[in-house]
Amino acid sequence: MKRRTAREKALQALFQIDVSSTEASSAIEHVLEGEAGDEYLSKLVIGVVENKTEIDKLISENLEKWTIDRLATVDRNLLRMAVFELSYFRTEVPENVILDEAIEIAKIYGDDQSSKFINGVLSKVKQKLLND
Repeated sequence: MKRRTAREKALQALFQIDVSSTEASSAIEHVLEGEAGDEYLSKLVIGVVENKTEIDKLISENLEKWTIDRLATVDRNLLRMAVFELSYFRTEVPENVILDEAIEIAKIYGDDQSSKFINGVLSKVKQKLLND
């Protein structure tokens, strides 16, 4: 499975977990629709679930006039996934690729403003991580 596809399916699984408190393994199984599992997809979903508190804190610190609970569900979970990648896969995936992928996925699944919003927040998170 291509990484873009893995990211899209991970977003769908994270959305499902966020909305209905589904277990990560069930959500992954559901989005795979009978296809073979994918290691990157599983790493993303399980990594976000296991590190959600830390990820949400980092996102919240970089929001202006918003709380994480007020974000659209797609935007919130796309940010979580990208922040997880920036925090844990920086050596494996270039930061700009992570940002570009999140922006492109936001154009598909988010609303008209999602890609700009995602870009703004992730740029701040990236800068913060580089400075830490």
